[in-house]
Amino acid sequence: MSTFFEELKRRKVYRVAVAYAVVAGGVIQLASAVFPAWELPSWALRLVVVLLLAGFPIALILAWAFDVTPTGIQATEEATPRFAGQTLLRRRRSVFLLGGLGIAVSLIAGFFLLPRASARKLDKSIAILPFENFSNDTENAFFADGIQDDILTNLAKIGDLKVISRTSVMPYRGKEKNVREIGKALGVGAILEGSVRKSGNRVRINVQLINAGNDEHIWAEDYDRDLTDVFAIQTDLAQKIAHELQAKLSPTEKAQMTRKPTENGEAYLAFVEAHNLHLNLEDFDKLKQAEQLYERALQVDPNFALAAADFSRLESWIYHTYDPTPVRREKARSLAERALKLQPDCPECHLALGFALYYGERDYANALKEFAVAQRGLPNESDVYLAIGSIQRRQGKWTESNANLEKAVSLSPNDVWSMQNLAFNYRMLRNFDAANKTVDRALKLAPESFSLWSIKAQLEMAEKGTFEVVERGRKMLSTSPIPEKEKAQLAGAFVQTLFLQRKYAEALREAEAVKDELLASDQEGMCSKYVVVGFARKMLKDETGARAALLTARDSAEKYLHEAPNEAPRHAKLAHVLALQGEKDAAIVEGKKATELLPESIDSFSGPDMTQNLAEVYAIVGEEEKAIDLLDGLLSRPSPLTVTILKLVPIWDPLRSNPRFIELLKKYGGSA
Repeated sequence: MSTFFEELKRRKVYRVAVAYAVVAGGVIQLASAVFPAWELPSWALRLVVVLLLAGFPIALILAWAFDVTPTGIQATEEATPRFAGQTLLRRRRSVFLLGGLGIAVSLIAGFFLLPRASARKLDKSIAILPFENFSNDTENAFFADGIQDDILTNLAKIGDLKVISRTSVMPYRGKEKNVREIGKALGVGAILEGSVRKSGNRVRINVQLINAGNDEHIWAEDYDRDLTDVFAIQTDLAQKIAHELQAKLSPTEKAQMTRKPTENGEAYLAFVEAHNLHLNLEDFDKLKQAEQLYERALQVDPNFALAAADFSRLESWIYHTYDPTPVRREKARSLAERALKLQPDCPECHLALGFALYYGERDYANALKEFAVAQRGLPNESDVYLAIGSIQRRQGKWTESNANLEKAVSLSPNDVWSMQNLAFNYRMLRNFDAANKTVDRALKLAPESFSLWSIKAQLEMAEKGTFEVVERGRKMLSTSPIPEKEKAQLAGAFVQTLFLQRKYAEALREAEAVKDELLASDQEGMCSKYVVVGFARKMLKDETGARAALLTARDSAEKYLHEAPNEAPRHAKLAHVLALQGEKDAAIVEGKKATELLPESIDSFSGPDMTQNLAEVYAIVGEEEKAIDLLDGLLSRPSPLTVTILKLVPIWDPLRSNPRFIELLKKYGGSA
């Protein structure tokens, strides 16, 4: 045998083996990098590896039989005399031995190389598309959404994964799916899609994990279980997906993933339906339905911590947006505390308490502490970053706020609400280029959004003092099937632009065309309508009509304030009406009350609105110097005010000949 290995050395077989291994390794590395970019199927790389492995023993035999000489490739000379007597049988035996050795090495190498070549290297990022509902009862659609949402929530708790929010994947419901395009749009490496069929207490769930880079199915699972096993299914799926994406799970993440939110199927179904309705943040009627279902879930299972947490968040949102009453605020706080008492380590419960402290009590410091705890347990929850960024801007920490809002957008790239909030930041910082780019991105997702067109128009007026976007937006929205209430809002926004153009007669016609019945339950809207009517009639020298309209506006403003007497914007609204009525002292008292309730020292985001409102009151009642003092401060720091706005808004017309006002415009880049 020793002579065999000496012969290998003499025939330079060792050298060829090493050279072949080096070249083959380079080819495999190059193919691994290039094939995915060329979108070649994964079997192409496996084929290359197999061919290279098969070629290795062949290369060894060729190296044994031939040699490269200066005169070309020639058959290797026979051995020295002590080998000259070697028989043909021994030579064949050596060749077979060499071939067998080469095959053995190839097999061993293949054992390690082929699994790697077969593996689909995926980014640690995933989007869970809406599950199809195959149940006979169409009302079970919410159940399919609940399964999808629970799997998403489990995965979102894994810090080593990037998981796209539900808000950003819901637009793909019912649409023809192009996995590559979806993966590219959402910035993920994998897509999970599936279907749910529920019949009585039986649930059938089918899912497929797909490589978003090449549209290749990685694996599929089919579950047919009792309803009571649905949480085990969700946990199993989340763990398998995490394993496939090679995401590391901490012990805490594993514990969170395996915890059942409730043992009661009825409570779970009520919770899932409530959660679906809860997503309609701009539809108060649906939010009221969600309240009833959360109540039902907690009645059936009083220990359902997640239901209490979600219910608390709903109450906080309603308080913040629709009904800022003490009863609502206390309910949000008590539900969050109840949830934490039931489950102290629940990140969703800390998130709920954070919102109760933020929206209800403006306790920013303690709210941020709760959000920080929630963030550790929910590293992929865009709402956490949105909440933290929203508080930071109120604290005047604009750079940190922008970073968190941008993170929220990255986790929920199809969520226009996150983009709106980011645009608000840029607007306050007077970064109109960034604000417009953000709104334009959102408009691509929601081209018929009244809110987005309104923001776009406000940006144009604040920066340029022009109204092109107003006209484009009005034409777009006027041809869209929008609810009557939104039509009233659209009309109100258009009236405001007519005001800025001093088209008072046209503004009066548009305002009076809005029916009071549409505003019957909206005291703020009613007040705004009659403020416009009163101001327009005043400008048109109709003092009698102006007084009558402003009396109606005042009545609505007082009712609006009575509903929530500690809300600064409501005092500001009344102050404006009183100023137009000539009630100077009362107007100033209300205007100052608004700034005391919401000072800029506490809220750098909404506080400037109260300061600007007081400046407007001063301008209306003839206190020009006090108005200019406030305007100077607003223009020197982040606020919605710009020199262009000062030149555009009629309220400032009485100040235009004031030398200090003229200097103010020049100081901040404008002219009188």
